[in-house]
Amino acid sequence: MSAALRILPLALGPFETNTYILACPATGDCAVVDVGFDPEAVVRRLERERLTPRLILNTHAHYDHVCGTRAFQRAAGGEYWLHPLDRPLLERLAQQGSMFGLPPVEPPEDVHELADGQRIALGAHTLTVIHTPGHSPGSVTFHSGGTLWVGDVLFAGSIGRTDLPGGSFEVLERTIRTLLFPLGDDQRVLPGHGPETTIGRERLENPFVGERARLV
Repeated sequence: MSAALRILPLALGPFETNTYILACPATGDCAVVDVGFDPEAVVRRLERERLTPRLILNTHAHYDHVCGTRAFQRAAGGEYWLHPLDRPLLERLAQQGSMFGLPPVEPPEDVHELADGQRIALGAHTLTVIHTPGHSPGSVTFHSGGTLWVGDVLFAGSIGRTDLPGGSFEVLERTIRTLLFPLGDDQRVLPGHGPETTIGRERLENPFVGERARLV
C-alpha cells in the first residue's frame, strides 16, 4: 500500500486563498492546486521541499484562485489544467480583477481541459475529477482517497458565492447534496478558503445545504 499523499497548504493573499501542494512520497511527483496570490511563496515552499510540479490544477477560474498561475508556471513549470466551462472566466481575468480593484494579470498558457470522471495520475496516486458546478460553471472537485479539494464549492459552515457570473444557488445546492454528500461522512474537505472540514459535519450542520437547513 502506497504512503498517503503529502498535503502542504498555504493561505495566501488578501482573501487568504488556499493553495495546496500535493506530493507523492513514493515518486516525488507533485501537483499544485489553485495558485492565486503570491506565486513566489509557492515556489519557495517547493524549493524548500525539493519538489518540482508536474501538474498545475485549478478548481475554478476566479481571479483569486488563478491570478498567480502564469507567473508560477513560468517560474516552476508544470502542465496547467482547467475545466472548459470556466475558460470564459479565465479569458476575462483582467476584468475580474478590476471588479475588486486588483491589478490585471495574464492567464496561464497551454490550457489542458479537465473532464468529469477523469482520472489523473500523480505518482502512485490518482486524482479523480468531479464536475461540481454552481459557484462557477466549470468548478471541479479533486478526489483522492479520503480527501476532497473542493475550491469554493463548500466551506466549513458555508458555501461558495452564487452572485457572480455563472453562479447558481440551485445548481450549487444540488451539486453538494447529490455529488459530494454521498461520498461519505468521513471524507476530509479542503476548501479554497478557511479551515478544513468533513462531509459529515457539513451534511449535518451546514446552515445552507445541511440537514439543519431543511428544518428552517
